[in-house]
Amino acid sequence: MYTLYGIKNCDSVKKARQWLDKHKVEYQFHDFRVHGLTPEQLQIFIERAGWESVLNKRSTSWRQVDEGQKADLNAEKAAVLMLANLTLIKRPVLVAGEQLFIGFNAENYQTLL
Repeated sequence: MYTLYGIKNCDSVKKARQWLDKHKVEYQFHDFRVHGLTPEQLQIFIERAGWESVLNKRSTSWRQVDEGQKADLNAEKAAVLMLANLTLIKRPVLVAGEQLFIGFNAENYQTLL
């Protein structure tokens, strides 16, 4: 079974859930706001995709981050920021065995079928 991480009311997460449901792909939904996220879970995302892919620099949450915190970012600093504000994580994150998909892309999801 796969795990889809995100926030229930996020449009990209809604699209991913609709796609998975339509194609009858079994998954468990993990809502960051309800279930939180452990440092270990975030570390898996970072190891598989790189912190630059996991950190959503286009989000409104990112624009609210202090400039000092944005300076000299590395994997460790980015992880601390993302754990402190889970909406900084690009959504959705789909863990499918050894595969990890960041953001929703129907073509990428097609490989699950």
